[in-house]
Amino acid sequence: MVIPDSMPALPDEQRSVWSNAYLNVRQQSEALCAPLTREDHVIQTAPEASPAKWHLAHVSWFFETFLLKVYLSGYAEFHPLFGYLFNSYYEQIGKFHPRQERGFLSRPDVDDIIRYRAHVDEHMLTLLQRAGDDVWPALQQRLEIGLNHEQQHQELLLTDIKLNFSANPLRPAYRDDLPETSSATAPPLHWIALPGGIHEIGHQGSGFAYDNEKPRHRVYLNAFRLASRPVTNGEFLAFMQDGGYDNPAFWLSDGWATSRRLHWSSPLYWESQDGTERHFTLGGMCPLNLEEPVCHVSYYEADAYAAWAGKRLPTEAEWEIAARGVAVGGNLRDSGRLHPAPALPGEGLLQMYGDVWEHTASPYQAYPGFRLADGALGEYNGKFMCNQTVLRGGACVTAADHVRASYRNFFYPHDRWQFQGIRLAEDA
Repeated sequence: MVIPDSMPALPDEQRSVWSNAYLNVRQQSEALCAPLTREDHVIQTAPEASPAKWHLAHVSWFFETFLLKVYLSGYAEFHPLFGYLFNSYYEQIGKFHPRQERGFLSRPDVDDIIRYRAHVDEHMLTLLQRAGDDVWPALQQRLEIGLNHEQQHQELLLTDIKLNFSANPLRPAYRDDLPETSSATAPPLHWIALPGGIHEIGHQGSGFAYDNEKPRHRVYLNAFRLASRPVTNGEFLAFMQDGGYDNPAFWLSDGWATSRRLHWSSPLYWESQDGTERHFTLGGMCPLNLEEPVCHVSYYEADAYAAWAGKRLPTEAEWEIAARGVAVGGNLRDSGRLHPAPALPGEGLLQMYGDVWEHTASPYQAYPGFRLADGALGEYNGKFMCNQTVLRGGACVTAADHVRASYRNFFYPHDRWQFQGIRLAEDA
């Protein structure tokens, strides 16, 4: 569907709101890349960690493919091969460059990508000015997905920059001006009792949510208790010092095999130097702060720690029910730390949002009644509902207006490069 010039326009105020929202998200992506050199934009040190310039181009390809080519009459794509280079995984759109080879491409260079973004932005603003009432509902739905999609890639930008920089023996800092490590002491862990019974989970209301957060449905839970805060570095270090990585009694079979094969002996980015634990951060190498939430642990490590502690991981339904009464806030990307911080004293559940994505015991699968959207956008979430686990709550690199109680993140159980941590649960 395209928009003829004669279509009735939306009110100027509504066009302005959406244009500003679009520009705000787009500018945030470029601001996150401002500390990078041209060379920093190109590197890819693992198949899961894309180069920064690929992220900048891919999110532009998303708007070009799913909005401009569909709704803007006469739109001419920026380059005929960019669809191949910057399509991520949408099989219904066409073939795409292998994910693990994104770092092989020195061209198009960063300047080309910036011009591509400017081209897309110019035409997106034209589209938002010309959009008529009859196409707006469908256009708005895709626009909201596109903006949230770019926010997801902003988080991945920081996550991938950290992994890519960690491979450099110089251990370079992404930014030298990040706040220093907090000297706060995490409050003692205690247990918050939550009732069993029939509960409803899933997104409700008129705000944006992904399709995998729907439909809202009922679940039955036994009464349970949730830890008041995430597990700290110091607590996880006790697991390590007690031989936790060397005792198969605590590990799932696949987790034990993975740990042995990959030679895990600590969370990702930890290094021992002269008997002192240090870790790599977006600010470079730092002494390990024992009071901070442990970060960059896989589902396998989280489950092994829980077994060692005599507890378990919460299910995603338990996590959502517990989080429902907690306002979104805390150490999210907007705080500017870009690193987990010790919990501050307080009542009830602390750090439910921000700091670290919290592992759950739940497999990533469809909610009852879930249906894939028609067309290529149906590939966004649904086709990954196999062999992954759900994480909740956002992290220190998540935008504050991007997360909510019903938000479902998902990764493979061996993944560690995301900002992932642990909150324990137990049966009441």
